[in-house]
Amino acid sequence: MDHPAPVDPDSPDLLNVIDIEATCWDGQPPPGAVSEIIEIGLTVLDLRAAERRGRHRILVRPARSTVSAFCTELTGLTQAEVDTGVSFAEACRLLASEHRAGIRPWASWGDYDRNQFTRQCRATGTRYPFGHRHTNAKIPFTTAHGLRKRPGMAQALEIAGLPLEGRHHSGADDAWNIAALILDVAARDAWPDAP
Repeated sequence: MDHPAPVDPDSPDLLNVIDIEATCWDGQPPPGAVSEIIEIGLTVLDLRAAERRGRHRILVRPARSTVSAFCTELTGLTQAEVDTGVSFAEACRLLASEHRAGIRPWASWGDYDRNQFTRQCRATGTRYPFGHRHTNAKIPFTTAHGLRKRPGMAQALEIAGLPLEGRHHSGADDAWNIAALILDVAARDAWPDAP
């Protein structure tokens, strides 16, 4: 298997593509429970080389909610699995230290991921791990394809003629697929931070 040449981890050509999964319910959360991040999927995208460079997954142990049967069916994650994860504060520290989250620009499909991090950091007194350069990848994708409505990730893959790799609603797999969509947008010269 060929491995890509090492890239300076602080290269301006690198983009962190993030997709999170959070505790969720079929209807309202149980009394006292709040939606919390339980998985952070991260794909490092080298925009200059047009390559997905790294695929990462951080499991996060929820502190104020549990994984419902509905959530397990949707994400594949179980309470026992997320119990092996790190705390939310530790996950944010890992994003900053190992994935240069405060330095690299980042992208997600929609604004949910950014808003959930903002809410959860505020609620827990955790330092927000990301820098200010965030791109909602739906927007340039919608423009590049001349669409009127912003599609969901699975629909966007169909529009772009790309396969859905892995399981939908797995943070690691969704981040990998979103990175492929960003490469599609960049190939059309429509990605805002393209080198």
